Amino acid sequence: MAGHGQVYRSGDSPPNSSFFDQGKFGRLFGNLPAFAADTPSKRADLQELGKLGGLMDAQDKLDAHPRDLITDANLSLKNPDNPDMTAGMTFLGQFLDHDLTLDITSSLEQQVDPEQIQNFRTPVFELDSVYGQGPLGSPALYDQSVDDGRTSLLVEPIPGSPAQCRDGSEKFDLPRNSQGTPIIGDPRNDENMVLSQLHVAMLRFHNKMVAEVKAKTGSTNSHDIFTEAQRLVRWHYQWIIVHEFLPKTIGQALVDDILTKGRQFYKWRNAPFIPVEFSVAAYRFGHSQIRPSYRVNFGPVATGEVFALLFNDNLAVSPIAFDMRGGARAPERFIDWQTFFDFGSPPPRNNKRIDSKLSTVLFDLPGLPGGEPQSLAGRNLLRQLTFKLPSGQRVAKAMKQEPLTAAELADLAPLHLQDSTPLWFYILREAEKRADGKRLGPVGGRIVGEVFIGILEGDPMSYLRQDPDWTPSLSSNDQFTMVDLLTVAGVVTAL
Repeated sequence: MAGHGQVYRSGDSPPNSSFFDQGKFGRLFGNLPAFAADTPSKRADLQELGKLGGLMDAQDKLDAHPRDLITDANLSLKNPDNPDMTAGMTFLGQFLDHDLTLDITSSLEQQVDPEQIQNFRTPVFELDSVYGQGPLGSPALYDQSVDDGRTSLLVEPIPGSPAQCRDGSEKFDLPRNSQGTPIIGDPRNDENMVLSQLHVAMLRFHNKMVAEVKAKTGSTNSHDIFTEAQRLVRWHYQWIIVHEFLPKTIGQALVDDILTKGRQFYKWRNAPFIPVEFSVAAYRFGHSQIRPSYRVNFGPVATGEVFALLFNDNLAVSPIAFDMRGGARAPERFIDWQTFFDFGSPPPRNNKRIDSKLSTVLFDLPGLPGGEPQSLAGRNLLRQLTFKLPSGQRVAKAMKQEPLTAAELADLAPLHLQDSTPLWFYILREAEKRADGKRLGPVGGRIVGEVFIGILEGDPMSYLRQDPDWTPSLSSNDQFTMVDLLTVAGVVTAL
């Protein structure tokens, strides 16, 4: 563990520093220098690397219909399928990130000391993005028509949605005010339709657990009902993290190694914190998994399936009426989950493999001020400078991993980044070269795995701490996946 110029590994005693207190960001490798000096020329190199049409752009043919970007492989040649992971895992990963971190103070322009940044999320998998401060502290999130607003979360029907759904079922949206702003614990969960509908699924899953607790216990005590339903939701959610999300993301062998042999690099004194090597680099791997377009839903029988680009900042010339950004409610704006998770039939959309290419839709982000970089890749690369992150090569050596070779990074030579590579880019390239893009490589995988498992082990209320032998109660085979959660939540259309 690192802090204030020292690296602390397994068995060491961490320093007596508030940097280890809950709610802070910090460093794993505080003794490693930044990968480069923050100079105008280096910023120019990074923006060149991350620009539209540059080395990291998959150069998808966005003038094609969003459906064709899915069905015609020639239109997305640099977005290869990951056969081991479906498209929904990326959006689940985004949801998990919003449960852990919220930084509203750092800038792309100024260097940042992560030890002084406040994390406005508690670094615990407790779903505070869903529950807020509970029925009393966040009453706007709760359904006041049920148990006086003390047990159930508020969801709202989408007007006209039964006619848009093949089985005639009603679809639901986040609660919104008159201007369409979501009334939820974290507004970032309305960034795109998949994420907002995943948040809806969590709201409805909680409400199903309220009904189950009432039926099983016969209790009429609102506090007891809410507390038990919340525990069930949190533990099933944490189970999915340990038994589905992490194995698919870092590999089962590494998950088992961390659980049985312990964490080597991620430790703390009082409570978990968020390392910037995780939040600014390793956990941004999901940006590489995003597709340019998706099948949003199957639509009504009369008109057929609805396809859309994830983002389209030029809707006036778009062949579709909308993109998949959030912030709006309409009859056709719901997700049919068979595209994103494996329900058997029809087959789901695969994730893109993890590599150093991002879908072209991410190089012209909507809603950003004109003076800021519009490319997600460019923004991520600048953060490597402002947070003074070490190079991927130095982190690999500190973790006793064989660094990528010069040949594996040869395309960075014109930008003078092949020998000291930004950690985020390095982790993407490592996944491509060391794990065939199907999961993270040894450096990225261990950082993500140790932080996730360490956060659960540091939470006295998690199932790993309270009852590590616990198994899910909502399935017959002691397993529980996102398919199960969505099914129990009642958000899956019958086809």
